Amino acid sequence: MFWSGFATGLALIVAIGSQNAYVLRQGIRREHVLPIVLFCALSDALLIAAGIGGAGMLIQGNAKLLALARYGGALFLASYGLLAARRAWVGGHMNLDARQGATLGRALAACFGFTFLNPHVYLDTVVLLGALANQHGEAGRWVFGAGAATGSVLWFSALGFGARYLAPLFQRDTAWRALDALIALVMGSLAVLLLRG
Repeated sequence: MFWSGFATGLALIVAIGSQNAYVLRQGIRREHVLPIVLFCALSDALLIAAGIGGAGMLIQGNAKLLALARYGGALFLASYGLLAARRAWVGGHMNLDARQGATLGRALAACFGFTFLNPHVYLDTVVLLGALANQHGEAGRWVFGAGAATGSVLWFSALGFGARYLAPLFQRDTAWRALDALIALVMGSLAVLLLRG
């Protein structure tokens, strides 16, 4: 059951999404990587536990909560996408020195938004993983959940700390512009998908 949860958790989070794009960008910049990785992994573990504990059924049955998350998430993603599009358009060399970047508070606030203002995180971790875990009985569901949470820790650690190996590539302005263009495209696409339901 642990490995089933591990594989399922990885399958759901290993995709180009807003949170992953943000972690990748911060990892390349080497800016607050450990706190961001910990925040993402602990948030996933909390949401998985909530789903196993029954919050998934509550979320599915609350149309107002889903609508609020959908529109709020779309607004947040569209705003960040526009900022990324502006960076891609204007260009400019990205300083990889973390001392020149955002404060820890701002970085974690952005990470909070990418995590909790994204309705897909609730559907994937709380509803879907919660439902899959609860098929394994009283004790097995928590083993499944532990596997899913472990997959999350592994993924965010690899993404955040592994991104530093891309840093030489990102000494060039065109690489940052391409990454920001990709981030803008991902954020904009996700915002449109949220609005379309």
